Amino acid sequence: MQSSLADKRVAVPESRQLDILADLFERRGAHVVRVPLVLILDAPNPEPIVRWIEQFADSPPDYLILLTGEGLRRLVKLAEKHNLLDDFQSALSSVEKICRGPKPGRVLKGLGLKADRLGVTPTTEGIIETLAALPIEGKRIGLQLYGEEPNLLLQDYLAGRNVAVLPVAPYVYAPNSDNERVQEFIEELAQGSIDIVTFTSQPQFKRLLSVARQQNLEAQLFSGLRLVKIAVVGPLIRDQLQSHGLEVSVMPEKAFFMKPMVREIEKMLTAGGL
Repeated sequence: MQSSLADKRVAVPESRQLDILADLFERRGAHVVRVPLVLILDAPNPEPIVRWIEQFADSPPDYLILLTGEGLRRLVKLAEKHNLLDDFQSALSSVEKICRGPKPGRVLKGLGLKADRLGVTPTTEGIIETLAALPIEGKRIGLQLYGEEPNLLLQDYLAGRNVAVLPVAPYVYAPNSDNERVQEFIEELAQGSIDIVTFTSQPQFKRLLSVARQQNLEAQLFSGLRLVKIAVVGPLIRDQLQSHGLEVSVMPEKAFFMKPMVREIEKMLTAGGL
């Protein structure tokens, strides 16, 4: 049976998993417009992160909040590189681990561990709601950040409950596309030649908006995004786009991954949503 995505033009502004997401659409007959926007890199200075791992192993905190699987994966990689993995893994097993969503849990599973708690929803607000039921006053909490975003909402909440926060940022986002290619994509959007745009991380839209402003194409970007159906992988990106007045047409209900997002797009198209 032919997929409802057949012959649709789908923009995939993906980074690390560009090929995986593009393949999901191409196998369903879609024409994929690839727009690599960001690249995930190790933090340029590993020394503070190595010190954090050493301190974590020597004196484990009471809790560890894991916001991304990518962050934990890079912590494990760095621990292994510096012969700290056994100590780090042992400390991890003794700490109550709170994961924002299922992806850090997958990395923990590879270490023979599991999440002790999940965020009520896979958002900062969901983590805060989970923490609200816990006696964390006066405790020490490790906090693995995503990118260089300090997540002041979460850190301010923890400070308000007299928590000693031990943050670590194992990776950074770097631009991975020249301005000319991004500009071409914005112009394609404004011309109405794209049917669907997907977003899987917040830095993607930030990069688009940054280039649009640099090239005086902000009006074209927003007019183009209002011509297409926007699909997102989860509520963080949905909230980001909605805060800019954009309508999100598709988001998985529970499993915030690429495959469920693609399936939801197919359902929308089958129901005549385009």
